Amino acid sequence: MSKLFNTAKIPAVLVAATLASGCITSTVIDARTSETGIGDNESVVIMAKSYHLGNETEAKYIRCIEDNLARGRSGLNVIPHQEFVDSLFPWFEPRTAPAETKNLAKLMDRPGVAERIAEQGVRYIIWLDGDTDRVAGGGSLSCAAGPGGGGCFGFAWWQNDADYDASVWDLQGLESAGTVSTDVSGTSFMPALVIPLPFIARTQSKACKTLADHLHNFIVQEEPA
Repeated sequence: MSKLFNTAKIPAVLVAATLASGCITSTVIDARTSETGIGDNESVVIMAKSYHLGNETEAKYIRCIEDNLARGRSGLNVIPHQEFVDSLFPWFEPRTAPAETKNLAKLMDRPGVAERIAEQGVRYIIWLDGDTDRVAGGGSLSCAAGPGGGGCFGFAWWQNDADYDASVWDLQGLESAGTVSTDVSGTSFMPALVIPLPFIARTQSKACKTLADHLHNFIVQEEPA
């Protein structure tokens, strides 16, 4: 199990005006249950596991994880989410996808399923669960215009929390290899003295990059950089 901490204190208004972005705190936890590894001809698939208020785990977050896992000289082979779902229709649609690894053996016995998975070289299915929410905010910001011009005055802030879990299923052993979880909290600021100056904490982007890096290391069994 490994943890990554990156903390920063909320600065005063005058200090915030010198920052390029808001403040971000991140935590990552890896919990391994079996050995992993991946061959040159093997691939991974990212799937959405949960629904929040009727919405699937953000599609753009899935694409972000896919892009980051595939990036670089040591990137993994990633089968696009929708391509994989379409190729195995209807077995990985939201209502029919296996909810637990104990159902994998039964799924593999269905006609054509094991063959289609083998054709794509899929070794791991990574199930994402989570979302990004605004959890707090405050301050006051007002704007007005008049004959002599206009402007905005005040100070506003808000905090977003990106909390995502990734369950790694190993199709070779039809078992769970473990989980990687990330919790990223970001506080954004917008001071205004005539002109608003937004300092945005890219919470979801940070959660994506952090989770993808640790998933890569988890699968190839490398220590985080």
